Amino acid sequence: MALSKKPVTGMKDILPEEMKIRNYVQNVIKDTYKAFGFTQIETPCVENISNLTNKQGGENEKLIFKILKRGEKLNLETAQTDMDVVDNGLRYDLTVPLVRYYSNNANNLPSPFKALQMGSVWRADRPQRGRYRQFMQCDIDILGDPSNLAEIELILATTTTLGKLGFKNFQIRINERRILKAMAAYSGFPEESYDSVFIILDKMDKIGLEGVKEELIKYEFSEESVNKYVSLFKEIEQQANPIDYLAEKLGDYMEDDVKQWMNEIIESVKATKSSDFEIVFDPTLVRGMSYYTGTIFEIAIPEFGGSCGGGGRYNKMVGKFIGHDVPACGFSIGFERIVLLLMEQGFKIPEEYNKVAYLIEKGVKEDALCDVIAQAQEERKNGTQVLVTRMNKNKKFQKEQLKEQGYEEFKEFYKNPLK
Repeated sequence: MALSKKPVTGMKDILPEEMKIRNYVQNVIKDTYKAFGFTQIETPCVENISNLTNKQGGENEKLIFKILKRGEKLNLETAQTDMDVVDNGLRYDLTVPLVRYYSNNANNLPSPFKALQMGSVWRADRPQRGRYRQFMQCDIDILGDPSNLAEIELILATTTTLGKLGFKNFQIRINERRILKAMAAYSGFPEESYDSVFIILDKMDKIGLEGVKEELIKYEFSEESVNKYVSLFKEIEQQANPIDYLAEKLGDYMEDDVKQWMNEIIESVKATKSSDFEIVFDPTLVRGMSYYTGTIFEIAIPEFGGSCGGGGRYNKMVGKFIGHDVPACGFSIGFERIVLLLMEQGFKIPEEYNKVAYLIEKGVKEDALCDVIAQAQEERKNGTQVLVTRMNKNKKFQKEQLKEQGYEEFKEFYKNPLK
């Protein structure tokens, strides 16, 4: 069988020009998040399959790359289900590994714990623009802080990072799972059907309010509940302050602190007086992960036409590992989509040093070559990036290629110094 030179479907080779941008973006992200007090950690790319299939990852649990048991543990003859032959899987996000990490190391971590994690994740998804089967995620999370200061810090750290990367006029869309549930309860949907209602609501940006109404009716929900639910969204559009309106309209269906909680987050973020972005309440925002318990948010960048990151509060997740709940909230920035947008815009990273190319003709004697290498080393000590390479026959074409890589100065060394 002939070997394939192409990467596996949904994965890609990264060429040097893109790698430079990726490294630059990673450095900006790390430096900015560290300025907000986040500490970088690392978790394994492989997790126990029971952790990955705990019914909190939503649709992503259907996309896990599963790992077969090895050796004597693998018995295909007696296997009844996938779980009989699988014990581990590649992580599909960084949140599940973080929660396991925190549960295992909490005694050695500060409280609250502000974690920064960057690494590849894998999903057996349908590849499309800005979406791959292996991709980098960049997460910041705060564990142990029950207040909405966690949400405020996460949003400000993320928006500051996007600003440093040159993005403007983007939105942070924000909602609350408790508002979603209160609206569903007020409309008369049974509690066990909330997830089904929210899955349909999540399609609002694609099918519109009337499309949501049609799908809810097709799902055989009562027409009275559907009409009441749809009317709520129409009424919200007319309100100057929709959160205050909902607090009054929903009454006892909505918890007392939700109004103040949300208004404090929005007003605190607005107080930064940044014109680069706006934060807006969006009652149709759902987020797919079922582990969210409170605030949820997404980044909407006009140039991409979709979400470029998101997150929320997940107060119940740690408890599944250690038996008692720990407040937790996180924000994931859409690294791959941001890199894609920067490359499409022709983004050039700011050069941190001069770039010089030493072109050495074939046949330069050993003592002369040693002098050239020593000279290059001295320049490198002074902060110059020096490329030492052999001179091609077509020197003009070689220089043109090097100029495209950012080399502006050339030093030529010949076997005959009189040239």
